[in-house]
Amino acid sequence: QVQLVESGGGLAQAGGSLRLSCGASGITFSSHHMGWFRQAPGKEREFVGASWSGGSTYYTDSVKGRFTISRDNAKNTVYLQMDSLKPEDTAVYYCAAGRWVLLPRNRVDYWGQGTQVTVSS
Repeated sequence: QVQLVESGGGLAQAGGSLRLSCGASGITFSSHHMGWFRQAPGKEREFVGASWSGGSTYYTDSVKGRFTISRDNAKNTVYLQMDSLKPEDTAVYYCAAGRWVLLPRNRVDYWGQGTQVTVSS
């Protein structure tokens, strides 16, 4: 049984930081691409960034230079460090795992339950 469990969400002020964690079980973590998506109220779920199984990372333009994804294969955990937060970063953040791809999002193999991030101005 595969589980992705996010933690670390909460409330932050604009300009502040939060760190999300996603612990995985039931998959060969090191062989999976791990990513983060987010969904704001009334909007579609959008890609934030990914840590590819080979070690490189990729980010959507709106978070480049502010968000950093890292992974610890020994702990089966992927992290999303969010700095210089903006009110428009407010969303439910979802961890995702894909053996082959993460985009388009209907190709994601597994999803976490999501964690709320709220950024106040």
